[in-house]
Amino acid sequence: MPPDRQPHEVVRPARQGTSGGSADPMTGRLLDGRYRIGSRIARGGMASVYEATDLRLDRVVAVKVMHVGLGDDEEFAARFVREARAAARLSHPNVVAVFDQGDDDGTVFLAMELIAGHTLRDVIVKEAPMSPARALALVEPVVSALAAAHRSGIVHRDVKPENVLIADDGRVKVADFGLAKAVGTDTQHTATGGVLIGTVSYLAPELVSQGISDARADVYAVGVLLYELLTGAKPHEGESPIQVAYKHVHEDVSPPSLLEPGLPGYVDALVARATARDRGLRPADAGVLLHHVHRVAHALAEGVREDPELTQDLAPLLLHPDTGVPVVEEPVREDTGTTGPVPAGADHEPTSLLRAGVPAAASASAGPSAPRANGQDRAAAAAPAPPSRPGRRGRRWRGPLLVLLAVVIATTLGLGAWWYGWARYSTVPSVLEQGRASAVAELEDAGFDVVVGEAVYSNRVPEGRVVSADPGAGSRALTGDEVTIVLSLGVELYPVPEMAGRTLEEAEAALAEVDLELGRVREKFSESVPDDQVVRSTPVAGKELRPGAAVDLVVSKGRRPINVGDWVGEPADEAQRTLERKGLVVQRNEDVFSDSVPAGDVVSQEPGSGTLFKGDTVTLTVSKGPELVEVPGVKAQGVDAARAELESLGFVVRVENISDYLGLGFVFRTDPGAGEMVPKGSTITLYLI
Repeated sequence: MPPDRQPHEVVRPARQGTSGGSADPMTGRLLDGRYRIGSRIARGGMASVYEATDLRLDRVVAVKVMHVGLGDDEEFAARFVREARAAARLSHPNVVAVFDQGDDDGTVFLAMELIAGHTLRDVIVKEAPMSPARALALVEPVVSALAAAHRSGIVHRDVKPENVLIADDGRVKVADFGLAKAVGTDTQHTATGGVLIGTVSYLAPELVSQGISDARADVYAVGVLLYELLTGAKPHEGESPIQVAYKHVHEDVSPPSLLEPGLPGYVDALVARATARDRGLRPADAGVLLHHVHRVAHALAEGVREDPELTQDLAPLLLHPDTGVPVVEEPVREDTGTTGPVPAGADHEPTSLLRAGVPAAASASAGPSAPRANGQDRAAAAAPAPPSRPGRRGRRWRGPLLVLLAVVIATTLGLGAWWYGWARYSTVPSVLEQGRASAVAELEDAGFDVVVGEAVYSNRVPEGRVVSADPGAGSRALTGDEVTIVLSLGVELYPVPEMAGRTLEEAEAALAEVDLELGRVREKFSESVPDDQVVRSTPVAGKELRPGAAVDLVVSKGRRPINVGDWVGEPADEAQRTLERKGLVVQRNEDVFSDSVPAGDVVSQEPGSGTLFKGDTVTLTVSKGPELVEVPGVKAQGVDAARAELESLGFVVRVENISDYLGLGFVFRTDPGAGEMVPKGSTITLYLI
């Protein structure tokens, strides 16, 4: 597979059937005790990328694992870690986020954001060639991401369609910041003996020929990428990577309009500016290129077919073939009639490679390395002009005077129209994503009055930076006109309102007021919160969330009912322990005699059954057992007197004669005997003599 067709590391493609072959040893492995490695997504020259699960945060990530051997090189690993940390510092909506970096027993890895979608290469295959507006809409977030990197001192060095990811929701993300720099920090990049970092189709000439690169190398790659979007083809093709690299060094990128006629000249100029072989003619970094992209996008949005001034402004300068200094148009010299390049500074404005009014195809051959003229042409140009034939006598003076007057009037009208229709207007500069002070200073320097409008929320532009301007970048306005800028409030966040104590309906209404959604509702008994009122929320009150985020609620079902149970006839101590363990209060009444319930058991309870709530009271009546009465002494009493006394005490009396009964009728003894304590109602037997 050619280098520029490698699959990207962090984009998750659609699931496909499993091919044959041995299983990947990384699959199923747990890295750093945190990342459970799943199926492999892609494999490159230095690393393989796997879909993995972050067990600590319960999310799916992409884990890039360096190939065996590379991680063993301590110097390489140290550079890799440094650049991974630098890339992780990039916080930009169009940059694939780096979450973590680690070394698990010699396995060096990166944990990154996993993007579900496809790459820009897929878009090129399906859509290119595409309209300039569509191409710039895809390029703009790429340039914005590179601009953020360049401001942080990070050069990508491997900008290509495979490293531009497009999520299913349309977000554009640039991946692999810092990795190429980690590999090539101390490597000389030459076309012959060194290591070429980056795909050959997008390499800047100076990286091939001199082994040097800076932010302008990324600018060159973006220019090639834009060319490919506009035409569906790469600007330089060859049978081998060396041939392609040679063309980058020795051949200019041709105007896209040669393959796609009808493109505006300023689009050709933007491509020429970004892909100038002399890096001094390119934008200094992606931030400057982003400004140019915004100007071209604005012109396209306004339906401008041709804009000579914009074309002139964007096109790179034409250089003198011998001295390398900018040159100007080649006017006819009145003293000799010859033509030739005039050095810059000879009281002329420098011309551009793509001059206003010159077809892109014609201007493409006038690159910095194109020959100006051969020796025969220069000799012919240096020869004196042939003498002119003597002219006839002039007409009458009235004719020339009228012509002169007409010229003066036409010139005056033309200058007036030019002034009032164009020259007195200034171009509004692009201040998008700049801080307030920087934006105001740039607009005021351009001659405009600045009005700061009401700030708005933005999920893309950081807080305090410009979201929009009216008139927009590239518009023409009079000096002194007002330009209204709108600043970002940052990501729109709303605090979770206090939910506790509200009814479910009230809570749902309160969430709707701050653009939050009601999530999962779970019911729970509560001793302190009444039925149908919110106990708590997750996240808690005050936590700031994005619009549409869900808030889970716990709603009270009221107090938990406690089953009392029937404890009559059961041991009172056991009943008390059980009821108190349930949270009830037990009150005991132990003053009751019972002939049927043993002592210590429950005779009765209040309430007798049903349910109570925590803290309610249960009254237990506990048996003292049967009431005991002392048997009186009735020995030697007559049977009738003894019976009467015992029955008065509640005893049952039974009479029997002893074996030696004499017939006297007196009590000889009792059973139970006198003085014994027996339950009231017991039977006392009288034995008569």
